[in-house]
Amino acid sequence: MSDIAKVLFVCVHNAGTSQMAEALLRKLGGPTFDVASAGFDPRPVNPLVVEAMNLIGIDISDATSKSVFDLCQSGRYFNYVITVCDESSAKSCRVFPGVMHRLGWNFRDPSSFEGDHEHQLSQVIQVRDEIRDRIGTWLRERPILSRALYESERLNA
Repeated sequence: MSDIAKVLFVCVHNAGTSQMAEALLRKLGGPTFDVASAGFDPRPVNPLVVEAMNLIGIDISDATSKSVFDLCQSGRYFNYVITVCDESSAKSCRVFPGVMHRLGWNFRDPSSFEGDHEHQLSQVIQVRDEIRDRIGTWLRERPILSRALYESERLNA
């Protein structure tokens, strides 16, 4: 049995919320997580997201958007698929083949923010902090998740 949980964060474009979630779980969860993110319609990573992450010491300037379909075709397996779409995109974000634990976390899409740079950045920071808090809560639940992961792997062995 592996103690490493494989987690995929999914949003429509893999340009904002899923990139932040991937980087935050990598930082907060450490080596017990193999983390990736992907989107259904990949777009370049939002520069405001890169800036907001830099403000807390996490550099994602080299991050690239990935396609959910490419991950599916590669045969990569995930224990958890966590959608981080906003409410208006949630239906398209819910689709992912395979057997795994599916979670849906609803966050606003940074690409929809309007206003000047500072106003948009403050909204991205708010979403970043919401994602960080949600991951923190999930990590505190981790002992329960670890047992579920163990039981799942034991039954599939």
